[in-house]
Amino acid sequence: MEKLISYFRLSRAELSKVIFPLPMQVKSAFIAVFSVVTVITLFLALVDLLMSYSISSVIN
Repeated sequence: MEKLISYFRLSRAELSKVIFPLPMQVKSAFIAVFSVVTVITLFLALVDLLMSYSISSVIN
């Protein structure tokens, strides 16, 4: 039981050291991730379209 209590005390001590991001930091990180995902998605859609067109022209 003493190990469990020690675990919770150490956990609380570690959580007090955590620095949570500010709302502005979260917003800028979201915008950066959303932008990168959008660009990669558009690129992959373009590659898929080109490959689909080229394969269909070879088959037909």
